[in-house]
Amino acid sequence: MLTDFENLPDDSRIWIYQSNRKLTDVEVDFMTKEAKAFLEQWTAHGAHLEAGFEIRYHRFLVIGLNQTNASASGCSIDASVHFIQALEKAMGVDLLDKMNVTFYNGEFIAHKSLQDFRTMAKNKAVSPNTVVFNNLVNTKEEYLNHWEVPAKDSWHSRFLA
Repeated sequence: MLTDFENLPDDSRIWIYQSNRKLTDVEVDFMTKEAKAFLEQWTAHGAHLEAGFEIRYHRFLVIGLNQTNASASGCSIDASVHFIQALEKAMGVDLLDKMNVTFYNGEFIAHKSLQDFRTMAKNKAVSPNTVVFNNLVNTKEEYLNHWEVPAKDSWHSRFLA
């Protein structure tokens, strides 16, 4: 059951998929249409899941699930991964590679491999205050308050000297 992302409770489970590049307006429209269609029919053991989504910065697909009435099961999580894989194929983007880092480079959002980010940290091209996207947040509350954080306040801090 599709619901507005804003209406999901703060303890809703969150999945964040980052694109390896900025999406075009046409791609965002396509992703929006596909996400609505998927979430309208998403179920776990026959029960409709109350879920919503948003697309941020033409780069991130954020799916939230209210687990109060029904939680995602193995099969429903598999279905969501297949949905994301289908999006990747249709759009020619990478949404599942967790070995990349996205961060602000001035006013722009940069996307680098983990190795490149390490090198940038070693060369002081990024600092403890560089704002990174912590895609490991688990709940809507964490997403709203701890997703865009200084690198020193996230798992990225291990790469800073």
